[in-house]
Amino acid sequence: MALHNGDVLHDNGEFAKIRQRVLEKSDNYLRYEFGRRYNDFLKTFFDLAQEFDSLEDFYRICVAVPLEMTGFETALYLYDKEQSTLLLVCDCVQGVLEKPQTAQEPIKLSQRPYEAENSYLIPIYRKSPPSVTREGDTSEQEKEETKLFSSADDAAIATANRILGMLEVHPLNELSEADKFFFTKYSNRIGYNLHNRLIALQNVEHIRFINNLVMDIEHNVIVPNMYFKHLFNLLRKNIHKVDNFRNDIKEMARVEVEKPDYDQCIDKVAVLREDLLHQHQQLVKHHANISLFLESLFRREHFERGQLVLRLQSCSIEKDVILPQLDFYASRLRTAKITVERPKNILEEEFQVRVDVGLLAQVYANLFSNAAKYTKEIIDHSGNARKAMAYGRELVNDYGNFVGKGIKFNVFTTGPHLSIAERTSVLEEGIRGKDSDGVPGTGHGLAFIRYVIEMHGGSVGYEPTSYGNNFFFILPLSSTDISPDLLDSAS
Repeated sequence: MALHNGDVLHDNGEFAKIRQRVLEKSDNYLRYEFGRRYNDFLKTFFDLAQEFDSLEDFYRICVAVPLEMTGFETALYLYDKEQSTLLLVCDCVQGVLEKPQTAQEPIKLSQRPYEAENSYLIPIYRKSPPSVTREGDTSEQEKEETKLFSSADDAAIATANRILGMLEVHPLNELSEADKFFFTKYSNRIGYNLHNRLIALQNVEHIRFINNLVMDIEHNVIVPNMYFKHLFNLLRKNIHKVDNFRNDIKEMARVEVEKPDYDQCIDKVAVLREDLLHQHQQLVKHHANISLFLESLFRREHFERGQLVLRLQSCSIEKDVILPQLDFYASRLRTAKITVERPKNILEEEFQVRVDVGLLAQVYANLFSNAAKYTKEIIDHSGNARKAMAYGRELVNDYGNFVGKGIKFNVFTTGPHLSIAERTSVLEEGIRGKDSDGVPGTGHGLAFIRYVIEMHGGSVGYEPTSYGNNFFFILPLSSTDISPDLLDSAS
């Protein structure tokens, strides 16, 4: 269908820019004179880049196409920001390396192509790089950018932010100037594709993180927040009692009553005051707990990086983390008729550990919540009925999957052991034990615990013990955390 002139007037300016870029690209390719071999090279690369989805396959394509189309061997190096290191991730001999290797001298990150021994190294830019003429002259754009660098460190930072890695091509002695120019352009195509793939993967990870965070919020904030409704209902009942007392006092003021009646009224007011004071304390505690959880789950850094970001601070685990959560769950444990057995020596030997208090508090909240739901009564060796939860900690060295010295924090509950199949699967997302039928839950709590503890560099586990089950986590311990004599006891 033909368009009237007025139909595209609103887009004329932007459309004209695109048309101009089409013409410029056409002129560029005529000037490059790549020839059929290199034109087929680029078409093959683009077709395969669309055909294969995984990042590892894209790495393989980057080195396989040059090998098969030209015979030149290539290696792909990527810059790791976390380690500030250039890493070899794939080459045409080994394929994708199982574990990336640190680049060896003379291979390094560079803003411009350079020769090293028998190789030609070319930077892989995220976006359009500084223009380089066929003769290798520095463009005006690059000269202007270089002026912005006040020091070599600034230049290195800028380079690291703009460059994804380096493409190595060899043998150097067989590369013509035309070949070098073509591979410079080819590295740009790698950079454009790699940048888009990394952004897409980052978006997927962000979405996955947000989905998990929604479950964290539901599990650790929304469900516990329903306790406010219970407290508000209690307050409403006490407000009605206040109304009744007011009416009783009005009646007493109207007629003469006996002293015992006054005393009885005063006693009722005293009881009501205690109830109101207790409910106020519960509201304050619950508000503080929910506020702590909200702060630790809604940090700006989480959303910016697409993962939980720890805010470490020194604290005493029992005093600052365990006891507030135990106090919060005390009424639920009492209602379930569960006895809480506290260690006798933990306070005397308490020491400072650097953790994220808000997130670790949610770890214990999940463990205590599970204890309230799943603890069962057993008969001990003396023939006595026992329904209990206990917590404690011990210093360990190379315990289970954890390597090194650490602190093992335990939460024990009485009841039948988990089955062998459940002992590992129960720590996975969405998995619940066979005894969970009819018990509210989503199977997210233990998976959350595992995620948080592994973020701290620790390990999570389960072990059957006498009369029950022990869920534990181990945090790494450095010599700065505790006194040397206690540290030696972990050896």
